Amino acid sequence: MRSSWFPAIVVLSILMLMDFQAYSQEFHSISGVVRDARTRRPLPFANVFIPGTTIGTVTNLNGVFSLKVQANIESKEFGISHLGFHTSLFNILEQVGTGKVFFLEPHTISLPEFVLRPQNPRELVRLAVRRIEQNFPQHPQRLIAFYREAIKQRRDYVHIAEAIVEIDQTGYGPQSARDRTRILQARKSGDVKRMDTLIVKLQGGPHVAMLLDVVKNPNVILDPQLLDAYDYELVDVVSLEGEPHYVIDFSPAVRMEFPLYYGRVYINMHSMGISKMEFSLDLSNREKAASNFIIRRPPRLRFVPTRTNYMVTYTNINGLYQLSYVRAEMEFFADWRLRLFRTGYTLMSEMAITERMPAESDRMALRETFRPTNILSELVPMYFDEEFWGAYNVIEPEESIDLAIQRFNQRFEE
Repeated sequence: MRSSWFPAIVVLSILMLMDFQAYSQEFHSISGVVRDARTRRPLPFANVFIPGTTIGTVTNLNGVFSLKVQANIESKEFGISHLGFHTSLFNILEQVGTGKVFFLEPHTISLPEFVLRPQNPRELVRLAVRRIEQNFPQHPQRLIAFYREAIKQRRDYVHIAEAIVEIDQTGYGPQSARDRTRILQARKSGDVKRMDTLIVKLQGGPHVAMLLDVVKNPNVILDPQLLDAYDYELVDVVSLEGEPHYVIDFSPAVRMEFPLYYGRVYINMHSMGISKMEFSLDLSNREKAASNFIIRRPPRLRFVPTRTNYMVTYTNINGLYQLSYVRAEMEFFADWRLRLFRTGYTLMSEMAITERMPAESDRMALRETFRPTNILSELVPMYFDEEFWGAYNVIEPEESIDLAIQRFNQRFEE
């Protein structure tokens, strides 16, 4: 059984090294790690931003970020936010440098006495799964989304691509058909470093991003038949969008022929709707885990995944939980057998839903869809329209996707 939702990685060898030219500007550079002030655990996917601007980034799997700010910027502070935590502001000039540690205080609430639930967290998860048909839309919809993918070799971006995607989303019933996606517009950045030694590509793009909707595609996490394969722990109660949520951690309780996951699920205490999930693949057997990602590679190349992280969020709209945002990130290193050096890579994909509308009578034609075997970077010339992107023709790799969407929408309002 294939247990990974991350886009497959296609690894090809190349024979020569390539140079690139970069430009420089005056920047303040701030880098460090964001941690939970209570547990001291790193916080992946925390938003790091300059208030009132479109400048921002997101922490990686280890809670680490690097933010570059123009020296002449008017703002004096930058902020860090994360679901379930209080937003904190920090002085830019005081934090310039590397190795900084930034703590966020959890936003915890007391457990309401009138909410009676089973004490066993496994039963809370089981109840949330049973209420999926009640809490999630059963009717098809058409969604518009902003998709982004990126690859870093060591600390340099070697690939960035973005796309406007239309999604033919089916309902959340047990017999629902697979969602379909198609590209409306796409582009990729030429202002990145060229890859050396290897070419690494992401396969599946927005099609695979939709598989991260684990409520619809339970795979080996929310499959009712596999809930007993995990241990569960109720670790906190937090407020998300003004509603109290159980926070339940889960981890593999048994060994199976395919990798399981570690993670955390946020369940609304009143509706038992699933609002958010964070999870990562069990990498204790790295060879087994690697088989989830690689499509092909040179015979002497060794691929070792070192960390994965996935996140999916849902927003409550008129009593139904709607898919809002998905993100996947993986770190791995590749080396040639019998050689001493190895190269580290970070792969990221994310997609944010920007519009929802009733579905048309007919489904999206398969011939128009983005297929699991497609590679977005190879199809960009088919979908790139310079007039469509207009002045918004530079991809900022440090810009968080919500800020990218905001800046893109502002261009059409002008």
